[in-house]
Amino acid sequence: MAGRIEDYALIGDMQTAALVCRDGTVDWLCLPRFDSHAIFAGLLGTEEHGFWRLGPAHAADSEPPTAARRTYRGDSLILESEWDTPRGTVRVTDFMPPRDGAPQLIRIVEGVTGRVPMRSVLRMRFSYGRVVPWVHKHEGRTVAVAGPDSVWFDTSAETYGKSLTTYADFTVAPGDRIAFTISWQPSHKEPPALPEPEQSLEATEEFWREWVEHCTYHGPYREAVIRSLITLKALTYAPTGGIVAAPTTSLPEDIGGVRNWDYRYTWLRDAAITLSSLLRTGYREEARAWREWLLRSVAGDPENLQIMYGIAGERELGEAELDWLPGYENSTPVRVGNGAAHQLQLDVYGEVIEALHLAHMTGLARNDYASLLQLKLIRYLEDHWDEPDEGIWEVRGPRRHFVHSKVMAWVAVDRTIKLIESGDADGPLERWKELRDDIHRDVCERGYDKERNTFTQSYGSQELDASLLLIPQMGFLPPDDKRVIGTIEAIQRELSTSDGFILRYPTSGGDEGVDGLPGDEGAFLACSFWMADDLAMIGRVDEARKLFEKLLALRNDLGLLAEEWDPRLKRQVGNFPQAFSHVPLIDTALRLTASGAYGG
Repeated sequence: MAGRIEDYALIGDMQTAALVCRDGTVDWLCLPRFDSHAIFAGLLGTEEHGFWRLGPAHAADSEPPTAARRTYRGDSLILESEWDTPRGTVRVTDFMPPRDGAPQLIRIVEGVTGRVPMRSVLRMRFSYGRVVPWVHKHEGRTVAVAGPDSVWFDTSAETYGKSLTTYADFTVAPGDRIAFTISWQPSHKEPPALPEPEQSLEATEEFWREWVEHCTYHGPYREAVIRSLITLKALTYAPTGGIVAAPTTSLPEDIGGVRNWDYRYTWLRDAAITLSSLLRTGYREEARAWREWLLRSVAGDPENLQIMYGIAGERELGEAELDWLPGYENSTPVRVGNGAAHQLQLDVYGEVIEALHLAHMTGLARNDYASLLQLKLIRYLEDHWDEPDEGIWEVRGPRRHFVHSKVMAWVAVDRTIKLIESGDADGPLERWKELRDDIHRDVCERGYDKERNTFTQSYGSQELDASLLLIPQMGFLPPDDKRVIGTIEAIQRELSTSDGFILRYPTSGGDEGVDGLPGDEGAFLACSFWMADDLAMIGRVDEARKLFEKLLALRNDLGLLAEEWDPRLKRQVGNFPQAFSHVPLIDTALRLTASGAYGG
């Protein structure tokens, strides 16, 4: 059985990522890309679906021991786990070097004290656990082959096969260092180069040290901000600049339920807000790469903007169910692909244009095609902003006139007007100023409940929605507007959990609700950070700081956050780690630092 979601650590090479549990088990790894088939899918099934455990030897009828301590080495993505055993202490260092050739996962075992018996258990199962590869020796190296894929296993330890699994039993004493590496290669090509684990470790540490040095934030929450930035960098697909929402699929928002989605793609919304956080903390190169990815992905068809694309700009992300996987804690179905790719979500236009605007304002070199794209997107919005859509939360129920979608359409027009006024683009300025006023008037008249003094989820509805918290942050209305304050207070009353975190919107329990799905979900962490932001903006800074620090306490021991927090089970839920949680963490830290609202 897989561990709790928060029991996992992330390692990665900016092209794919692995999840490593506290007991030294890699339960999730897709090769060679984030969205490739998994060779270790035990996270969504059982050990029969693939895993790699490396840790102290234990009796066959007992649970693998968990590490007594684990941490990332400095400001890096190099994981160090230590076990204290009756026979001594041992350390395992796990990392994936930034790619220069074949993708690699390297694990180095180091004796600290005593003499510790160790065991490596490697069970590769290709195609999300469905295919048992042909494992054999080739010039002294172990290779597993299935169809187009091959995985090469290299170690100085003696290995043996048993029950379609590769084992290594060995003992380490102080000073001993034994490395294990798996490398992926297309099966029709020559074997990958022999790994050089120690040199790769040194190079990986140097890469992260140099990257972190570019961070311009030096406030009181630097540790949390740096860890979130490293996580966002790890979710960036280096060859193209695309940013995945998370490196996993089908980790449930509702344990045992059906709210299980594939997040290994580039949502324009998630990527745009990730870009904004990177820009605010000094990372222009990532912004430039994402802008180029956007232009390539949208090229030739901006009128049919998708809400998400593949990490190289692929448009077809057909959704399928893997019925041979029982799901994380029996949460089915397990899905790959995402059928929401072709939804109409008008807010995306606002998020993309806001990101382009911020890039322009922070001095990113002008790109004429980016400005042209922005104008084309506005011309599309001019004709379609008043249509119903599926909204930010990708509801699978009927389309509605979501207030947040209209607000973000206003943002798109407003930022484009600013671009024209700066002299960097040409367009019908007066006509678009009228359009901006029309959208603003429409939202304030049709999306606002005067009796309750709150904006609502959609026109004519009674439900609230946490996305309304973005109204002051986007500049649609000033923070001291009574309608803004009323909305914040209404969301606090109606969408707060027992421990003070914020739900996205009301869910239905056993029946289908506004999102067209049965079941409930946890508190959406991004929404809770938005609440902290809004509280700071309206002057309730102590309350904002306390909420922010409660949110920081939800991170696992390595500083990572999933998508949601289940207030009943007191655990993280949803895909992990989640960009949409780490981005607002950074933004709230910046806001609180600027306001001086932090303790000690």
